[in-house]
Amino acid sequence: MAEITPIRTPAETALVELFPTVRASLPGDAGVAGRRDAAFETFLAQGLPHRRVEAYKYTDLRALLREAAPLAPAPDAEDLQAAAATADVFAGVDAVRVTLVDGHLVPSLSGLSRLPAGVEAVGLADALAAGHPLVAGHMGAIARVDGDPVNALNAAFVGDGVVIRVKAGTAVAKPILVRNVLVSGTPVAVYTRILLIVEEGASVTLIESHEAVSAVAHHANTVVEVLAGDRTTVHHVRANTRGGHAFDLSALAVRLGGHAAFTSVGVAMAAAVSRHQVNVRLAGEHSTLTVGGAALLSGRQHADSTLLVEHVAPHCASRELFKNVLDGESTGVFQGKIVVESQAQKTDGRMMSQAVLLADGAAMNNKPELEIFADDVQCAHGATCGALDDDLLFYLRARGLPKPDAEALMLQAFVGEALELVENETAREALAEAVEGWLRARM
Repeated sequence: MAEITPIRTPAETALVELFPTVRASLPGDAGVAGRRDAAFETFLAQGLPHRRVEAYKYTDLRALLREAAPLAPAPDAEDLQAAAATADVFAGVDAVRVTLVDGHLVPSLSGLSRLPAGVEAVGLADALAAGHPLVAGHMGAIARVDGDPVNALNAAFVGDGVVIRVKAGTAVAKPILVRNVLVSGTPVAVYTRILLIVEEGASVTLIESHEAVSAVAHHANTVVEVLAGDRTTVHHVRANTRGGHAFDLSALAVRLGGHAAFTSVGVAMAAAVSRHQVNVRLAGEHSTLTVGGAALLSGRQHADSTLLVEHVAPHCASRELFKNVLDGESTGVFQGKIVVESQAQKTDGRMMSQAVLLADGAAMNNKPELEIFADDVQCAHGATCGALDDDLLFYLRARGLPKPDAEALMLQAFVGEALELVENETAREALAEAVEGWLRARM
């Protein structure tokens, strides 16, 4: 039988040629190098996902990613100065900051030494080089590589990030803010990872900020892994405000123990192409999950929110709410699936996606799913898509508001429902201000 050799795109060819040239310079011992090789073999076998891959049906990376940018070099003094002068969305939040510039952890712009007792944090590059036990025992445990070539690329090329351990019983008062700043004036690629381990009875808030100094066609691949033990409370907030030419791929993988509570809210309003996938496994009884998201798009932007919630333990509840505002010729995607295993009786799961289309050229793709193998559950999903309510718009205009102001007020209320899920008041206000800024620019 003749062997079939797939034809690679220019981006795939560039990635295949890049890995051997940088492999030796990536951090880690022989064991880490072996895992990198295995992950890259997975990518070689599958290539970039395309529309025939169900999870990427509406975000064809094989067609969208035309070329692969080189890995970002370590920032120089000028780069660090530019990063320090850039205010992130969460500038007003009282938090312990960890700053990555062009994918490299910068100690001088970070406050790892100011973390409270009970919290251990180390740069991922240092942890990989030293064979840190947290990395060896937990990294890659829940961010699937075999079924997702994008995660496989991250596992193969990851260079830096941060490993955070919150010890049992520790309540971290201040949020930990991880800033991902891209300052390079030419397109570069960054592969970063955050590993958060929250031990029994601990609580923490993790905030991510993704920004760029200039509107350059950067490529970013970020993975966040959260292992939350029994009786833990974790709040996660994410904002992507990168320039309009960026290509941003991100993944959040979470495993919850029993009696745990996890909340994640993400907002995207900048990149040319962005895809944020969330995979949460409720592995312990009586745990609760809340996931919210909002995307504000214009021009020809494309934003994909893909969600998989796996209920494998009984007596758990999950709530998912996603909002999309689409202007110009932008495209929004929501793919959400709740899976209830046969032993996960008494599951309560609800999922909703809502979109507002502000222009005839905008498009929204919704695909909510339920896969239920238990017989004593309460699960529901829904999706809506439409224009702003003409009656409400007329009501506001009849009371003296110009049409742009009336539309902005209605859109603030629409998106605000998702932002209300953010527990930290200052972070919630910062996101609301960013949304207002997007609306003002549209006006």
